[in-house]
Amino acid sequence: MVGYAFMGAAHSQGWRTVGHVFDLPLGARLAAVCGRDGTAVRAAADRLGWAAAETDWRALIARDDVDIVDICTPGDSHAEIAIAALDAGKHVLCEKPLANTVEEAEAMAAAAERAAARGQVAMVGFNYRRVPALALARRMVAEGRLGTLRHVRLSYLQDWLVDPGFPLTWRLRKDRAGSGALGDLGAHIVDLAQFLTGEAVAGVSALTETFVRERPLPEGSSAGITAAGTGSGSEPGAGAGGGAGSGAAGFGQVTVDDAAVFTARFPSGALATFEATRFAAGRKNALRLELNGSDGSLAFDLERLNELSFHDHTEPASSSGFRRILVTEPGHPYLEAWWPPGHGLGYEHTFVHQARDLLHAIATGTVPAPSFADGLSVQRVLAAVEESAEKNAVYTPVPAAPVHASVNLV
Repeated sequence: MVGYAFMGAAHSQGWRTVGHVFDLPLGARLAAVCGRDGTAVRAAADRLGWAAAETDWRALIARDDVDIVDICTPGDSHAEIAIAALDAGKHVLCEKPLANTVEEAEAMAAAAERAAARGQVAMVGFNYRRVPALALARRMVAEGRLGTLRHVRLSYLQDWLVDPGFPLTWRLRKDRAGSGALGDLGAHIVDLAQFLTGEAVAGVSALTETFVRERPLPEGSSAGITAAGTGSGSEPGAGAGGGAGSGAAGFGQVTVDDAAVFTARFPSGALATFEATRFAAGRKNALRLELNGSDGSLAFDLERLNELSFHDHTEPASSSGFRRILVTEPGHPYLEAWWPPGHGLGYEHTFVHQARDLLHAIATGTVPAPSFADGLSVQRVLAAVEESAEKNAVYTPVPAAPVHASVNLV
């Protein structure tokens, strides 16, 4: 694994746990973790359960005991590491969004296609596909339970940037993160929209805004999602948050969006609305969605992630309405391996399911979902959103890209 901050810890939890829960065709051993700071990465290896530590990702890839490279770094290093790992014969798991630009994502998808011919797999880490309730929602849509889809509504709201005194971390710099709330949060809901509907977004009309344009430079290395240094030193190239573009002494320019809102159209004619912001005071991790079809509706709230709301519009109006499905039954996706009915799962379990699905794809030689092609599809939507916003919400078509909406479920 390259990187050991917030996502590195979450991925480590998944790798440590997966073999203790699921019957797997392959085992996974945590061989080595990589970060620039030798002392810090060795401490992370001990804390997270990795057998060894490296300070150069190239040395990590060259190790004979490494078969899978798991990339948990900022987006500016995804393409270089992933392509090198694939070319070296490794399987790859890469955190979302796949890259910082469409060009990088295209190169990564091409490398994954070449590697597939050699029996390697490459998967992008859109972990919310692995929430059992959302996997169940996909199953219900695919079974036709909603009929013809008309509306898709998605929002992802957080509030960790409301304070203008929050420091200028790497997530607020376009050269490191690619974009702001759009890539950080919007990528998740774009992927979910395409996953749940089985369709690729055809075009968008968008607005973005940066509410706080200068922020104080952080002390020492840049942090990740918090100011407390959770990402300190763990990512290649992570440095002080200022650099080129800094304004007055002690402050630097925010070069990404704080919020993005956009409408979209699917090829089937269904309409969608998206909102992603890190400025929604009081919202911590509020990912919400609703799908409306001719025969019914589905609704989901990540902060109640063991529940799915379903309305069957074919029932008599006198007795119909939204009902809660408690997604904890053994027949629900992933749950046959966990606890008795009624005992809920949490955020960290999505990374266990992610590891399970990747190992099954490697063992069976199948294309994992979401693939790098799926990641490229999301990247093209993000680029279209930015282009539309630059033109004051002019409708912007999204170039077609393949979407592999299925997830292997047992």
